[in-house]
Amino acid sequence: MTDESPTGESWLRGRVVTPSAVIADGVVAVSGGVICYVGPTDDVLQRHPGAEPPRHHGTLLPGLVDMHCHGGGGHAVTTSDPDEALRVVLHHRSAGTTSVVGSLVTAAPEVLLAQVRALAPLVVAGDLAGLHFEGPFLSEARRGAQAPEFLRHPDPALVDDLLAAADGAVTVMTLAPELPGATEVSSRLRAAGVVVALGHSDATYDVFRDGLRALDGAGLVTHLANGMPALHHRAAGPVGAALVEAAAGRASVELIADGVHLDDGFASLVFAAVEPGRVALVTDAMAAAGMPDGDYVLGPQRVQVRDGVARLAPAGSAAGETPSIAGGTSHLLEIVARVASRASVPLVDAVGAASRTPARLLGIDDRVGALAAGLRADVLVVDDALRLERVMHRGEWLT
Repeated sequence: MTDESPTGESWLRGRVVTPSAVIADGVVAVSGGVICYVGPTDDVLQRHPGAEPPRHHGTLLPGLVDMHCHGGGGHAVTTSDPDEALRVVLHHRSAGTTSVVGSLVTAAPEVLLAQVRALAPLVVAGDLAGLHFEGPFLSEARRGAQAPEFLRHPDPALVDDLLAAADGAVTVMTLAPELPGATEVSSRLRAAGVVVALGHSDATYDVFRDGLRALDGAGLVTHLANGMPALHHRAAGPVGAALVEAAAGRASVELIADGVHLDDGFASLVFAAVEPGRVALVTDAMAAAGMPDGDYVLGPQRVQVRDGVARLAPAGSAAGETPSIAGGTSHLLEIVARVASRASVPLVDAVGAASRTPARLLGIDDRVGALAAGLRADVLVVDDALRLERVMHRGEWLT
């Protein structure tokens, strides 16, 4: 699949998607698991006179970075079994997501503590890119598929316990800014280097805006428009506040642009309103990602997947309610392809929203997230429709 250069580098040639442009005929050179050159094919041949031109392999993308993933391939991250969580990582890696943050859901404190103790070694080993607590400090009114019996107000003591158990493995925590104690918990998280994400919130526009502004430009919005009131012209709410703050460069937003959580037109609106570097595409994937319809679980909740859509089993929803969507079933590359084709987002922006932007938000953009010299050699080969053909991880092809 690769050609060897006169100096022993591996050369991949194709249409190369970089952070700023698409090189129509370019080369990504890899040595020792690291990218050592990215540029036009003509330039690389000038550097090596007489070298045989490498073969053309389609379109080359960076390995994708998913900062919101609960499971996939029939397995879950919401577990105290590290082998189970590792199977999730390997499943998504084989589908083109070479960096995955494991997202935990609302559960009893002792369960969360057991999970984080079990999963933290995967972060240390580099298998997971971090851990994300989506709960338990969320609005009951906007809980979505979160278990209501375990929701609670932000608790500094519990946060301290979770952070101590994680020993640096926690990268993101989602909370609702309107809840008592949110400000103190946010301060503790930021002091520990954890990204504070606002979400699953029933806040007014003003409260949500102020919550983001208190984060000094480092705030994140968890899956924009999901788990919060809809945007309305008489009550802009969290969605309006998030768009205003992100457009001003004071916040970033997650987007589950899979056609189930969001309409394609809404994805177009967000990319038109917000600079691409402030939008992170995520899957919110649960165990059913890449799997057939059937019955699954999301943390303590039972989930039914029908026609590729995951919803809480009827027993997990209030009487008379349409069961809540319970996570995603798409791979991140599928979302990138959808955004590029159906939401008409430029390819560079769509790819960057699933690689460079989440890597920056997680503080790992000095290692992954782009086809650039000095970064880890995580490379995807895709066809013109962005269908996956092959994955390189750390300079090695996956079988």
